[in-house]
Amino acid sequence: MSLTSKVLRHALTRPPRHRVAPHKDGVAELLVPRGASPSEPHPVAVVVHGGYWRTQFGSLVMRPLAADLARHGWATWNVEYGRIGRGGRGGWPTTFSDLATAIDHLAHLEDARVDLGRVVAVGHSAGGQLALWAGGRHELPARAPGVDPAVRIRHVVALAPVTNMVRAGAPAAAVLGGTIEDVPDRFEQADPSRRIPLGVPVTVVHPEHDETVPARRSREYVETARAAGADIELLVPPGGHRDVIDPGHAAWHAARERLTQLRRTL
Repeated sequence: MSLTSKVLRHALTRPPRHRVAPHKDGVAELLVPRGASPSEPHPVAVVVHGGYWRTQFGSLVMRPLAADLARHGWATWNVEYGRIGRGGRGGWPTTFSDLATAIDHLAHLEDARVDLGRVVAVGHSAGGQLALWAGGRHELPARAPGVDPAVRIRHVVALAPVTNMVRAGAPAAAVLGGTIEDVPDRFEQADPSRRIPLGVPVTVVHPEHDETVPARRSREYVETARAAGADIELLVPPGGHRDVIDPGHAAWHAARERLTQLRRTL
C-alpha cells in the first residue's frame, strides 16, 4: 500500500484531538499505546510534518507514522502550526510560536500516561528544521519566539531535514520574511546550520536517494556539528524523501529502530 493510501485510510478516523490555541492551526492529536497505564507512563514523540512550511501540507500526512510509533511504545503528539501560502497564517514568528505553544501544551494535559521527562521531537523535511529549532529552544536569546520552553526536548530525530535554510532558497525566505541579508537575526535563530552545536542529542535519518532535499546536505550538517563537539549521528538508509515517513518502508524502519533504542535509554 502506498503512503498516500495509508494517509487516506487514516483520514477516515481522527485520533483524540486537543485544542492548544484559539486559532485554526491550534490543534494537536494525542495517541497513546493500547493499554497504556498511568503507573507506567510512555515517552512522548512530538511529530512535526513537513511540506516546505506551506498550507498545501498538514499534520494528516504524519498520522500513519504517529500510529506506528504508538504501536511501538510511544505516546505521539502530532502537531499543527501556521503555514505560508493561500489561506495561511504562518511565517515569522507565527510558525515557530505555534509549534512552541503546541509542545508546551503537553504540560497542561494532566495525562499520567505520558512522561514529560522523556520527550523527543520527530520532524520530516521542513518539519525536521522545526524539530531541530524546538530542540534548541532553551538556548534561544531573550525575547526570541519560543524561548523558555515549558517542555524540554531531550532528543531530536530529524527525517530528511532542511538543515541549511539559505540553500533552501525561496521557501525558507518566505517563512522567515526575507533573505539572510534582510533578516539575519531570524536565520541565526531558525537555521540549523547556524545553531551548532544544538545543545541536545540529534539523530539525522536521511534516505540516500532523496531528490527533494539531497542527503549531502545532512552529511555536511552532521560533519560540521561533529567538528563542533555536537552529540549527533547520521543514518543513510535506502529510499527517497517520503519513504522515511512511510511505516512500511525500510527508511522509516531505520528511524524507528533508533527510536526504540531511545525509548529504553532516555
